[in-house]
Amino acid sequence: MSDIQKYSERTFEDIKHVNEAAKMAGVETPQECAVFQNKGYQGLYGGLGVKEIHQRKGLKKSQKILDHMGSTELAANLFRATQTDEKLRRENIKGKEKANQTHFVVGKTVRDTIKKLGGTMPEDLPTPDESVGQLERKELKKLENKNKIK
Repeated sequence: MSDIQKYSERTFEDIKHVNEAAKMAGVETPQECAVFQNKGYQGLYGGLGVKEIHQRKGLKKSQKILDHMGSTELAANLFRATQTDEKLRRENIKGKEKANQTHFVVGKTVRDTIKKLGGTMPEDLPTPDESVGQLERKELKKLENKNKIK
């Protein structure tokens, strides 16, 4: 398994954890989960939600935002997700509105930290030319070719 695959799988595992914590807080339906995720993005991306981020990155509706992030942007999103997960569980937050507000505030706090450090805002970071999936396929092909040579 390549480093890219390991990192990608770990990221999606952490996203699943925050979704589990949200469910425990009262975010239940797929629509409520979408609103919850959108609130986190809005906090981190200065008010931009999933639709706006897709447009800004030039992504198709079927493409996942997380698959089209560079390491800095992905790390900010992973930090947002893990910290939201921890806060929801630690403070035993209940109710979908409180969970949504928590996700927004954590996202905004991560954004404020990036700003304070003089970093580039997530929405202004470049979108990689290749998605995580494309990079994984390239890596697998390299490994296959390397194994054929042996």
